[in-house]
Amino acid sequence: MIHPTAIVDPGAKIGANVEIGAYSIIGPHVEIGDNTVVGPHVVISGHTRIGRDNHIFQFCSLGEVPQDKKYAGEPTRLEIGDRNTIREFCTFNLGTVQDVGVTRIGDDNWIMAYVHIAHDCQVGNKCTFANNSQLAGHVVVEDWAILGGFTGVHQFCRIGAHVMTAVSTVILQDVPPYLMAAGNTAQPYGINVEGLKRRGFTADSITSLKRAYRTLYKSGLLLEEAKAKLADDAKTQPDVQRFVDFLEVSKRGIIR
Repeated sequence: MIHPTAIVDPGAKIGANVEIGAYSIIGPHVEIGDNTVVGPHVVISGHTRIGRDNHIFQFCSLGEVPQDKKYAGEPTRLEIGDRNTIREFCTFNLGTVQDVGVTRIGDDNWIMAYVHIAHDCQVGNKCTFANNSQLAGHVVVEDWAILGGFTGVHQFCRIGAHVMTAVSTVILQDVPPYLMAAGNTAQPYGINVEGLKRRGFTADSITSLKRAYRTLYKSGLLLEEAKAKLADDAKTQPDVQRFVDFLEVSKRGIIR
């Protein structure tokens, strides 16, 4: 199931039922799991491990060296989980020794054309990245996030679970979970209610998250005061705890 024009290094580890299309190049330190489809003209290099049941479309470049002038050839890694769809012209880079040394993409992600995921990014599960979404280095994207087309994320930012961004959103600070964000630069526009409904959140849960949003953004409280109020609310409203946890690890400050 490997096209005769593909170049697969003898050192690569290729699982069962893997398809590799015409003119693709697979490097010596690459692992590809069972039932993964690699389209034509794909380059997979570096210390890259790809799980099973992925579909990688034509003209992608995965596992290439970081776009970081400090990189000096260290054996850093790219890890991609299972059941991801990676469309045309995507570029995912290796990690760097200045961070965790690995760029990670989880499971069941839908990644559209021309998406760039830079060094040391950590992407969760079930995310959707629309065309031309761009992550600078060291970005964290939690589960179920949806990035609209042409969303740009500054290095070291964190995007919470269930966040949705509009087209051409520019993110320079952290985006707390459950939010909708839009603009250049990004501003919050309430809770992602429709997304939460589709994922089975109850009406009571959504109501508690709306209250948490008002506490954070509409109450006039200072951030530390809002955090204390949210921590108290989380004792009886479990979904609010994700807000609390996010604010504890936020380093760049949140969008306001």
